Amino acid sequence: MEGGGHIPFDIRRVYYLYDVPGGAERGGHAHKALHQLIVAMSGSFDVVLDDGREKQRFHLNRSYHGLYVCPMMWRELDNFSSGSVCMVLASNRYDEEDYYRDYGDYLTALGLG
Repeated sequence: MEGGGHIPFDIRRVYYLYDVPGGAERGGHAHKALHQLIVAMSGSFDVVLDDGREKQRFHLNRSYHGLYVCPMMWRELDNFSSGSVCMVLASNRYDEEDYYRDYGDYLTALGLG
């Protein structure tokens, strides 16, 4: 994959989620400015995207498909299969100031809270 070519941003960070216990969830936050591409490199999991008005669930289970997540989109990952590996390509380095970790604060920022 090439940043700015195959995906709509330059890649500044790559990280993985793995060994997620059955029944566990990851995510549960939104980013103010970060763009991400989420890929199931192995196994499968679900990504729930929430724009403050409606939620959509996406089942990822192929390493050649990715899910683009734009800024200001609340995301939760769940339903991890045994041995699944989630790769995330991100447009910026880690920055705690870029996170909304409280759903109420997120809705307020959208003008919905």
